[in-house]
Amino acid sequence: MRQVILDTETTGLSWERGNRVVEIGCVEFVERRPTGRTFHRYLNPDCAFEQGAQEVTGLTLEFLADKPRFAEIVDEFLEFIDGAELVIHNAAFDVGFLDNELRLAGTTYGCLADRCRVEDSLLLARQRYPGQRNSLDALCRRLGVDNTHRQLHGALLDAQLLAEVYIGLTSGQEEIGFGSADSAGAGASLVHYDATLPRPRVTVQAAELAAHEARLDALRRKAGQAVWDRAAPAALGDREALPA
Repeated sequence: MRQVILDTETTGLSWERGNRVVEIGCVEFVERRPTGRTFHRYLNPDCAFEQGAQEVTGLTLEFLADKPRFAEIVDEFLEFIDGAELVIHNAAFDVGFLDNELRLAGTTYGCLADRCRVEDSLLLARQRYPGQRNSLDALCRRLGVDNTHRQLHGALLDAQLLAEVYIGLTSGQEEIGFGSADSAGAGASLVHYDATLPRPRVTVQAAELAAHEARLDALRRKAGQAVWDRAAPAALGDREALPA
């Protein structure tokens, strides 16, 4: 499986208001391992930064003046990402900007969805940590990823940090048999079970159920929903409450 962890920097928050991409950073993974291949370009946006955007990136129009325009690197960029799964934090933002750049570059380029599947790591983080802060910096702290060198936003640096965060968010898949045998590592063994055996029934104390429901109610009030609410009713039925 080939994945490209991608990040962009822009002149503002909305491509609809004429903002453009000024930096693209990509890191290639194959079978959840970095290959060492990256794609990194600064771009001349042909427009000014919105107030505050320049301070976030540290980039200036003077620095970007001699950099290529997106149309000049579009073929190289598409060749790098073509056919990969893109992992992007808050994907709607980056995809919207890049699709706009593709439209401006020419009608023959289409959009990212024509070439790639997109995985939004922000949605993954919200599912795993509902009701908590799930910015890249917050996830770095939570998952033990060193981001002390991140003083400003930079597309390649952020893509490299996101790669480590994504592995942390999705860790455990190989351990329970979701990964391929080749990627499990030498000496690794997968768990096998007899699907014809009856499913175990879990028994819990009534007080534990009450505490669980109280915790879910707190999450619903804070985040609007709890992931547990989407569990299949049949799965929820495989539990029995014991008297307190």
